[in-house]
Amino acid sequence: MKTKTWRIEEGAPYPMGVSLTEEGANFALFSIHAEKVELCLFDKGGETRLEMPSRRGSVFYGFVPEVRAGQRYGFRVYGRADAPGGSCFNPNKLLIDPYSKKIDGKPSYKDDEEMAWFRPEDGRDNAAVAPKSVVVSDDDFDWGGDCSPNHPWGRTVVYEAHVKGFTKQFPDLEHAGTYQALTDPRVIDYLKTLGVTAVELLPVHQHLDEYHLQKMGLSNYWGYNTYSHFAVEPSYAADAERAAEELKQAVKALHQAGLEVILDVVYNHTAEQDEKGPMLCQRGIDNALWYWLKPDGSYENWSGCGNTLNIVRRDVTRWAADSLRYWAEAFHVDGFRFDLGTVLGREPDFQAYGRFFQVVYQDPVLACCKLIVEAWDIGEGGYHLGNFPQPFAEWNGRFRDDMRAFWVWESGNLGAFAERLAGSSDIFNHSGRHPSASINFITAHDGFTLRDLVSYNEKHNHANGEDNRDGHNENISYNHGIEGETEDAAILEDRSYTVKALLASLFLANGTPMLLAGDEFGNSQQGNNNSYCQDNPITWLDWQQADEALQGYTRDLIRLRQEIKLLGDDVWWKQERVRWLNIQGEPMSELCWHNRGAKAMQIVLDDEWLLLINAKRSQQIFNLPQGSWQISCVPSEKFNYNADGKLTVEHMGIWILQRKNTSPNI
Repeated sequence: MKTKTWRIEEGAPYPMGVSLTEEGANFALFSIHAEKVELCLFDKGGETRLEMPSRRGSVFYGFVPEVRAGQRYGFRVYGRADAPGGSCFNPNKLLIDPYSKKIDGKPSYKDDEEMAWFRPEDGRDNAAVAPKSVVVSDDDFDWGGDCSPNHPWGRTVVYEAHVKGFTKQFPDLEHAGTYQALTDPRVIDYLKTLGVTAVELLPVHQHLDEYHLQKMGLSNYWGYNTYSHFAVEPSYAADAERAAEELKQAVKALHQAGLEVILDVVYNHTAEQDEKGPMLCQRGIDNALWYWLKPDGSYENWSGCGNTLNIVRRDVTRWAADSLRYWAEAFHVDGFRFDLGTVLGREPDFQAYGRFFQVVYQDPVLACCKLIVEAWDIGEGGYHLGNFPQPFAEWNGRFRDDMRAFWVWESGNLGAFAERLAGSSDIFNHSGRHPSASINFITAHDGFTLRDLVSYNEKHNHANGEDNRDGHNENISYNHGIEGETEDAAILEDRSYTVKALLASLFLANGTPMLLAGDEFGNSQQGNNNSYCQDNPITWLDWQQADEALQGYTRDLIRLRQEIKLLGDDVWWKQERVRWLNIQGEPMSELCWHNRGAKAMQIVLDDEWLLLINAKRSQQIFNLPQGSWQISCVPSEKFNYNADGKLTVEHMGIWILQRKNTSPNI
């Protein structure tokens, strides 16, 4: 078949990527160190190469008449062999557009022979096996008046979920494990009944499976190996060709139910991995521009994934901002959670008011989104909890660790517990920040589930193919006497008390709670604390085994959280609204706060709500504050409330009481 005759003419240097019009399409690609860029158009007859006719600064650009939606294309980039250190131009390797909104094909490298086609040093033309970018038409999706629920931070409850794993085993669900499943009324009703206000989806940007996983027959289930930061992951769609439309339908349906959508995004590294990884996009366009490099030209690996994006470079900053804005505008998402957020502020040392943060702050679209960062990376000086600027909230790893130590290991003290419960003011109460800047969590996708946290002393990651070397070794977990699953009633009871204490701490704490999907009903990953490569029942939520009693308790806690005005006000706790009492009902003394043997206390909120804290696995008697109190939410019925104002509990947990003659009970 004859190849179509194309011509290229001078176009415009902006916007980047492809801009489709009735007359054709404009193509723009940035590269500081390249000498020449060829646009490659593919049809059934083969490939046509067109040299970009214009350059302005770092941008190569051109306009091609008669290009239509569906056109496949790529780039070949030429540069000097003696270009600045770290450059590795190879025009024999077809590259996708870093602004690709759709990609045809997925690189396969299950062995060294297949990987060789994508090696930077390989001299063979790989167009026959390389993926191609695809031109897409302007958005014509009918949003029907859709708008963000825009919940105040103080009323926000985040639910972290994986698109596939959340619904793959949901009972009798059509298109289970897809974007479409998120539109099902039963799925949405479940989320609404649970009481969460925002769904935080693990990455939906198109991603690839790493070389070592492909060789083992595994896949990157979590999706943190991003391939295109503008394209929707097609494997989560019922119809891969309609992946973008299906995701939009999901966002629209969730919005109609009053649920916000937050995307977990990865701008710290790309799927090109380390020096032995493939040349797919950024590496071949301008390696020295896109990545942080060491003096010898090798990659800085602050991400732990082989490379680190140099976000501080002006062109790369704009690319990241363009990507985020695209998802906010075209997909109506309400916010973003940034993986390894410290990388975004590296210049190369972390700068709280660095280029990327300033760009986001000044962007009228992005500044209105909910923005959350993981406040660390694995590089030197990478831990920066509490150091990020407005309007970013931060995953609070100190909350996770201190709450686990207090309840699971019984090794924490009341002072640390109270500090975290009150919003972690020691970390966040500065620069006008509010308690909601603390994203409180006990578990997340990375690590044990809540059930596994109380069921395993050790990780069990053998299925990952690395002889159990991967994953964190320090988990602050406790199996309560038997490793893993058991039918021992006493151990199961003790585990349930610990789980309920952790959940109560999460939802009664000042700040923004985040719940890992499945923790509300006791989902297990069989002790795997690094399940990134397990696309199977290990990670798919097991709805058939759901603990309905635990579900009900979690719903009650979330509902109660919304009733307690102090928690919704998003303010730092002051003594006029919060009283800290010992078990006798007297104000806590300095001795009580620092007594590591003290494991119980009482907290009065707004003189209306009373929290009884018992971290002992044995009986505790509380002399309640003066007044008449009624039971509101309890972890079990194993307590005795006497008429003389004493309440005796028989095990670990948090008991919640409300002063009588106020608002109705749960």
